[in-house]
Amino acid sequence: MELLEDRIRRDGRILPGNILKVDEFVNHQVDPELMVAMGKDFAEHFKDLGITRVLTLEVSGISMALTAALELGVPMVFAKKISSKTLSNDTYHSKVFSFTKKIEYDIRVDKRFVTPDDKILIIDDFLAAGQALHGLIDLCEQGGAEVAGIGIAIEKVFQGGGKIFRDQGYDVYSLAMIDHFTDDGVVFSNEVTQ
Repeated sequence: MELLEDRIRRDGRILPGNILKVDEFVNHQVDPELMVAMGKDFAEHFKDLGITRVLTLEVSGISMALTAALELGVPMVFAKKISSKTLSNDTYHSKVFSFTKKIEYDIRVDKRFVTPDDKILIIDDFLAAGQALHGLIDLCEQGGAEVAGIGIAIEKVFQGGGKIFRDQGYDVYSLAMIDHFTDDGVVFSNEVTQ
């Protein structure tokens, strides 16, 4: 998605450890127009799959998952990283290791929101090694739901997560695919000559 790639070039910052900081438009301050465009792009790609629900992980995936769900006309649910008094004890849970924070989360989703009747579209802000995605897929499997597709805003191709899930047969659709970082910035996969 050219709009997202342009924004990454302009406002994204590369930090040590292959971390791309996009807090000006994705995961601290959110650009609503960009989120709407991303949601429309995801919905267009997955519109014929009979999606019944969009699933994401709190917090950064929520805005783009919500706009995709709105376009698809289905509910959006987010897995919680932190236990809450309002969250039922009747949940599916999985362990997820955060690449950027270097900590493990116990993610949870209420069993009412992931069912065997569901065809779920998973949406997340980043795909690196695939830890968060593995946890979200695990929640779907526990609930007997079908993972109909996976939408990713920014994929770091060089970290291999996308290949793992594509090799397993998942339809992984990434709006911006980063091949590598240089001293000059981000190099997207569509810019690399074969």
